[in-house]
Amino acid sequence: MKVTFLGTGTSQGVPIIACECEVCQSSNPKDKRFRSSLLIEKNGKVFLIDCGPDFRMQMLREKVKQLDAILFTHAHRDHIAGLDDIRAFNFKDQKPFNIYAEQKVVDELKLIYAYAFSDKKYPGVPELLVHLITTNDFEIEGIRIQALRGMHYQLPVLGFRIDDFAYLTDINYIAEEEKQKLIGVKYLIVDALRKKKHVSHFSLAEALELIREVCPRHAYLTHMSHQMGLHDEVSKELPANVMLGYDGLILEIS
Repeated sequence: MKVTFLGTGTSQGVPIIACECEVCQSSNPKDKRFRSSLLIEKNGKVFLIDCGPDFRMQMLREKVKQLDAILFTHAHRDHIAGLDDIRAFNFKDQKPFNIYAEQKVVDELKLIYAYAFSDKKYPGVPELLVHLITTNDFEIEGIRIQALRGMHYQLPVLGFRIDDFAYLTDINYIAEEEKQKLIGVKYLIVDALRKKKHVSHFSLAEALELIREVCPRHAYLTHMSHQMGLHDEVSKELPANVMLGYDGLILEIS
């Protein structure tokens, strides 16, 4: 299985105007982060976890020519705002595009992208085939995926496990029974917004505590704001099995 970090950043804590902090002005490409998203390739299938406003540029940067499905963790705009651009894959493949989401996420998508769900669609709008998921296991093209519940402050969100790999973003609490689904994970990706505690995201210390509990072979941090600090400086503070993710990082998981 091949996993590509399309984006490791967030809209949280980043001003709309140009920021002059040392992270935003850094010349290190690892400090330049699109909104968080992950590309997974397994058994000849390619799917995405979340589809934020940087989706188009992420696809172009990684030269993605095949995409079979998108899984959504939740319906915040930095995770769904790129869905309109899926129409390029409609045009290429000449069929509706598969999306996997909880009912409440689908309801939100129907409000924002009403034109894509209309009974009388305008020519060329995105064509979507919705697959409802819950916290139960499900499959995409024969690939078994385990969903687990986390909380993003008061918003229930989903994380996903595939084999020995798990991805958790926009989470700051996981119930003990849901943590059981992480037993045996060898590769863990988890959000860490910044060093200071936050109301709806894991801080660096909280993410590291979860990593200690799960005890994966390798762990990677994602969904980081510029308030985390410089990539090279923060990396020096991390345990040997933990590293900051960065846009374009590729993991080959056997």
